[in-house]
Amino acid sequence: MSFLSAKLLFLLLIFTGIKSGISTEKGKEDGSEDWGYVEVRPKAHMFWWLYRSPHRSPSWPMVLWLQGGPGSSGVGIGNFQEIGPLDTDLNTRSSTWLQKADLLFVDNPVGTGYSFVEDNDLLVRTDHQAAADLTTLLKKIFMTGSGKEGGNATTLFLVAESYGGKFAVTLGLSVFDAIKNGDLNLQLGGVVLGDSWISPEDFVLSWGPILADVSRMDKNGLRKSNSMAKKIQRLIKDGNYSQATNAWVLLESIVEEYSNNVDFYNFLLDSNMDPLAASISTSGELKLAKASVLMRQYSQYLSKKSSSFDSDSNSSNNLSDFMNGVIRKKLKIIPNNVSWGGQDNLVFNAMATDFMKPRINEVDELLSRGVDVTVYNGQIDLICATKGTEAWIQKLKWVGLRNFTNQVRTPLYCGGGGTKGFYKSFKNMHFYWILGAGHFVPGDQPCLALNMLSEITKSPITLHSSTNFDRAS
Repeated sequence: MSFLSAKLLFLLLIFTGIKSGISTEKGKEDGSEDWGYVEVRPKAHMFWWLYRSPHRSPSWPMVLWLQGGPGSSGVGIGNFQEIGPLDTDLNTRSSTWLQKADLLFVDNPVGTGYSFVEDNDLLVRTDHQAAADLTTLLKKIFMTGSGKEGGNATTLFLVAESYGGKFAVTLGLSVFDAIKNGDLNLQLGGVVLGDSWISPEDFVLSWGPILADVSRMDKNGLRKSNSMAKKIQRLIKDGNYSQATNAWVLLESIVEEYSNNVDFYNFLLDSNMDPLAASISTSGELKLAKASVLMRQYSQYLSKKSSSFDSDSNSSNNLSDFMNGVIRKKLKIIPNNVSWGGQDNLVFNAMATDFMKPRINEVDELLSRGVDVTVYNGQIDLICATKGTEAWIQKLKWVGLRNFTNQVRTPLYCGGGGTKGFYKSFKNMHFYWILGAGHFVPGDQPCLALNMLSEITKSPITLHSSTNFDRAS
């Protein structure tokens, strides 16, 4: 072994080889995949994984997928359970978004998934801190005039799910500024907010009325739910965000009790809760522990549903075992002392104060700067219900809001079987209502989601023409 090879191996093993630019990077020889770590701050390491589509052309778009939580892994959940090229049985996903765009997954914030910090004090506390780290990562991947993604500016779309929406709007503003200042060799194609936690107040106020309307909650439960939701509203108004997070946990417990454990990701279903949840008190510091258990259901729900997400999948694999097993072996660069998901709970707890802060003003700012903003929402989602999304949109100060509101919705069809959704748009604001979908739209309505992506990104290739949007005239 040469001195240089030995040195590189040593650096990899002890993980001190991260430096400026794309660091500790590997990938496939054919260039279809790259992955690696970027040290976004000293001793704070963010993992990324980029797939290049086999259909790409010079004008090919790229999607940066931002998962929720906070503390849920885009590299794991978004990639292998929602939109990536393979499922957790390593079978091809027929509805992969790679058909329409290159896909960049990140484990964000640091501490999520394969990302890690060497000191817990380096965990982010705010959405804006997370956006700063993501901007650093993008600068090192899309280095001006150099690097694998340098040269011609890529058109990047920030696509988010759940809490990822708060990351997307703060990152969108940061990326906009970096591009304007010449620090980032990108074009910002738009920000896409899927079932996104933009205004916690409006969502919690919607839970009781929705469940009462579908006979899942009686008047006693509605009264208690509304009372706690209004308490949360007051706490947010007064800036008591940590207390609002604690009250949110209590409200979830009320909803569970009076709905006989409704599924927060699909209110037509019962929740298959982690047994640990029942044994955790909601008093004192243990409130956040219960919140972390509820957050973990995010992945468990997807794991249970994965076989129905794609006709090619019969997956029953545990995602954690999968990511810490076969995928870890493939990547070859994960430090020995790092496990996928090992710091996830720390991420949620660190962001507890920011968790209930609204980001409506950031959406307003994006719209005022002319950035395309697309919102999509699953009809039967509860945690980020359509009713709550429609409520926060009406709080926008954007000059085009009245015209947007007055637009007539267009029905959407895809793959047969009747109406699958609705759409309306005015200038740079767009909204998709996705029927029959819960929180995880790409899995519940893959045909509609794929073609929605094609329209948003103006992808130059059209596949499976028989499933494209059929709009009523």
